[in-house]
Amino acid sequence: MTPATRDLGDGFQVRRALPSIQRRMIGPFVFLDEMGPVRLAPGSGLDVRPHPHIGLATVTYLFEGEILHQDSLGVRQSIRPGDVNWMIAGRGIVHSERTPQALRGQEARVWGLQSWLALPQHEEERAPSFRHHPAAELPQTSIGGAELRLIAGTLFGLRSPVQALSAMFYADVRLAEGAELALAAEHEERGAYVVDGRVAVNGEEFPRGRLLVFRSAVHVVVNACTPARLMLLGGQTLGPRHIWWNFVSSSRERIERAKQDWRAGRFGAVPDDPEFIPLPDERADRDRDARPEPPPFS
Repeated sequence: MTPATRDLGDGFQVRRALPSIQRRMIGPFVFLDEMGPVRLAPGSGLDVRPHPHIGLATVTYLFEGEILHQDSLGVRQSIRPGDVNWMIAGRGIVHSERTPQALRGQEARVWGLQSWLALPQHEEERAPSFRHHPAAELPQTSIGGAELRLIAGTLFGLRSPVQALSAMFYADVRLAEGAELALAAEHEERGAYVVDGRVAVNGEEFPRGRLLVFRSAVHVVVNACTPARLMLLGGQTLGPRHIWWNFVSSSRERIERAKQDWRAGRFGAVPDDPEFIPLPDERADRDRDARPEPPPFS
C-alpha cells in the first residue's frame, strides 16, 4: 500500500499509512504517520499545539531530530532518535509536540514515525499515563544480516519494557543488502513499513514508503534488495474501532462525549502552553468507519 502524502505547511509533509481505504488496522495499530524527513529553517520549528486524545496509546519514534512533549499530567520530556515516548490516553489526556526552543536558532532535521494503538475495550477508560524509555532500555538482537531494536511488545524471544496492554510488537530493523529476515506467525496480524531502501517479498519488490500487510499464519521472508530499514508492527486483533480526529473508541457515543468535553474545556490543559487546536468542522472531517477493507498482501 502506498500512503497518502499530506502537507502540513512550511514544507512539512507526512505520509499516512494507517488508516487507509485499503486497511483500517494491523493488530492494535490504528494510525501510522511518517513525518519528514524535513529540514527546518533557523527560527522555525515543529509546533503541534495542545490537543486531546482518548482510548489509545501513542508512540513517537524518531530517526532524526528532537521533539519536546508536554502534557496535561505535567510531563515535560524531550525525545531523541531511538527513544520511546509511550503515552496512554485512556479516558483523556492533552499534549503538545514542539521543537525545543534551544534548537530553533539553527537549521534542524526531523524524521520519525507517530503511531496510535487502540486499547483493549476494558482498558479504554483507564487513567492516563506517560513514560519515557531511552534507547538504551530497549532490547536489541542480531539475526543474520538484520539488526533489530524492539520498541514494544514481544518478538524473536525479546520483550520490551514498554507497558503494552495487548499482545503486540513494534520493532525497528536495519537490513544489510542481501540479508533475509524470516517473520514467523508469532502474532495474529503482521505488517512492515519500509522506512528506507528497497525490499522484496515473494519476488515482488517494494520501495521506501510502502506498507506491507502479511496474511495470518503464513511464514514470511523479507529480502533486502539494498541496505534497508523497516518498522515491523502488528499483534492481536482487538475488533473494530471508531476514529474521529484524535479520538479512538469502541463506542461512537464515547467519541461524541469527547467532542463535547473538548469544546467545553473539560479535558484539562498543558502547563505553560495556553494554545490549543480547536475541534475540527465536522462537515469537513468524516468518520471513516464504513470504508471497505480488501484482502491483505501475501
